[in-house]
Amino acid sequence: MTHAAFDSKIEGNIVFTRVDAAINWMRKNSLWPMPMGLACCAIELMATASSRFDISRFGAEVMRFSPRQSDVMIVAGTVTYKMALAVKRVWDQMPEPKWCIAMGACASSGGMYRSYAVLQGIDQLIPVDVYISGCPPRPEALIEGLMKLQKKIETEEPTKVQKQVTPDA
Repeated sequence: MTHAAFDSKIEGNIVFTRVDAAINWMRKNSLWPMPMGLACCAIELMATASSRFDISRFGAEVMRFSPRQSDVMIVAGTVTYKMALAVKRVWDQMPEPKWCIAMGACASSGGMYRSYAVLQGIDQLIPVDVYISGCPPRPEALIEGLMKLQKKIETEEPTKVQKQVTPDA
């Protein structure tokens, strides 16, 4: 189902679309990641930004280390309970709409660490949109995860604007 139409009979190259389709297109093609590199998966996250894998085709080449300028958090690695509150604080500082990618076995399920110090999945703390398996996952897996997130964003409903009710005078 396409949301854009082109009428060749109209002069001036006019494209018709819905506002929510245009907003979702802009959102999915300009993801600004907040890298939360906590362990060995962070090395693979950094490799994804290299020229070999070219993450810039997703509009995500500039890693934002400021949560207020990011819209997708990539949690890469082992989340300990000591670090969990910092991850949650950074998540809370990100503006809406925001998404989360759990990269690797440790971020998804605690990995091989079944101890009192390791959080058994970041989804116990923040909502996760895409899980990427592997220990550590290859950069290609992160690119596939970004494409899955783009498909999810494309089908999302845009945030509704609340109408203000004014009394009739």
